[in-house]
Amino acid sequence: MSTRKDIRLLSPEELTAWFEAHDQKAFRAKQVYEWLWKKSATNFGEMTNLSKETRELLETHYVIQAVTLADFQKSKDRTVKNAFRLFDGNVVEGVLIPTESRMTACISSQVGCSLTCKFCATGRLERLRNLTAAEIYDQVVLIRKQAEELYQVPLSNIVYMGMGEPLLNYKNVLESVEKITSPAGLGMSPQRITVSTAGVSKMITKLGDDKVKFNLALSLHAANDEKRSRIMPINESNTLDSLADALNYFYEKTGSRVTFEYIVFRDFNDQLSDAQELVDFCNRTTSKVNIIEYNPIEDGEFQQTTEPRLSAFATHLEKNGIIVNIRRSRGKDIDAACGQLANKNKAILKAPTKE
Repeated sequence: MSTRKDIRLLSPEELTAWFEAHDQKAFRAKQVYEWLWKKSATNFGEMTNLSKETRELLETHYVIQAVTLADFQKSKDRTVKNAFRLFDGNVVEGVLIPTESRMTACISSQVGCSLTCKFCATGRLERLRNLTAAEIYDQVVLIRKQAEELYQVPLSNIVYMGMGEPLLNYKNVLESVEKITSPAGLGMSPQRITVSTAGVSKMITKLGDDKVKFNLALSLHAANDEKRSRIMPINESNTLDSLADALNYFYEKTGSRVTFEYIVFRDFNDQLSDAQELVDFCNRTTSKVNIIEYNPIEDGEFQQTTEPRLSAFATHLEKNGIIVNIRRSRGKDIDAACGQLANKNKAILKAPTKE
């Protein structure tokens, strides 16, 4: 494996200083930066406004550790699940979700996950490492290209809802958002980006301090501590009280309403009493609710609720003034739906690492 540093780890200032130290014009740094983040170059040979000598100099000192598409599966509902290979041979998954109104990229922030949510296949994987900002950015670039090639529709939305907990990779996630939204990067609107968290109170507060412009979603799934801790151990150290305080602080600083994601499990959190607990919790914050169908995983202990219960649950929320959307799962037939990403393709995982 190459010992050269990934050039995308350098800040603009560091890149400028490097060019000056090598007797190159400082403006070359701006040119290279544009190739990396605006034009998404994956090798120095693409940088055609640089001399051959400059490109060779860059090649000697640096590498671009670009993410590659190792495999993909297309669902009958047009959803596409992708296996992305990283420079070190690790694999993460990302999903292209096409609907009538939007084209969404669901991307990963970690290799595996350190949380052990009972209903999520990714939670059964070991967290191997955080993704860099560039690796997160690359997923967007590849899925954007896929949307245009397969469906001739531009990418419209991004959700950080793939593998990993984004707020446990805080610095790289925020840097990736900056690269995706900056005019010097992909130029997408932060209002088209949603970061989903299982609930890390102190980091939600930090999002408020940083006055982020993107949307925030919280995987809630139960609105009392006893039930939530049973399915999401993170709740033991990030209780509903602490989350409510953090979310209110976040709203005060950003003016952005949080979305609660609520998977309805049969005979666990699908009764009207559960719905009322959710109403009570929503009334403590400025929020709305996405009710999500449960997507079964291998050897899972939960089942999807019935349609009548799901409907009654949503109706109870609406009657109490809560904004509710029911999100129907997509890509179930290829294990691409919410909670199903688990790197099942063993052939891809065993493929050799390229230099």
